[in-house]
Amino acid sequence: MIVVREQLDPRHCPRFQESIEFLGRRWTASILRPMFDGPVRFSDLLDAVPHMSSRLLSQRLEELCRAGVVAHRPQDACPRYELTDMGRDLEHVFLAIDRWNRRWTNAIPDVVTRASAVADSRKKLATD
Repeated sequence: MIVVREQLDPRHCPRFQESIEFLGRRWTASILRPMFDGPVRFSDLLDAVPHMSSRLLSQRLEELCRAGVVAHRPQDACPRYELTDMGRDLEHVFLAIDRWNRRWTNAIPDVVTRASAVADSRKKLATD
């Protein structure tokens, strides 16, 4: 069986960089992950992303809706957010990042240390 593998363009691609920056914005991945299981309510997302303000969640959801990644269904009895086809197409990207994360983040001490320090500082702020 012949496997055809997609190749990344070795030159800098501004659109690729913009996509990475858009998806890498703070809290974006944490907002999108619960939607891979289906539509979610605003309150469900607030519960899924501890320490995120409702104002910032509203802002991120608005950005994701404008970009066409998320759809807001306000006409339902209980308004919900769900992934569009474009958003659902990101699931394999998230799975690949998750596999990479489980395999390599322990090999990168600064990443683990920085993430732990941020988590610790958030816990401290929450208790103060």
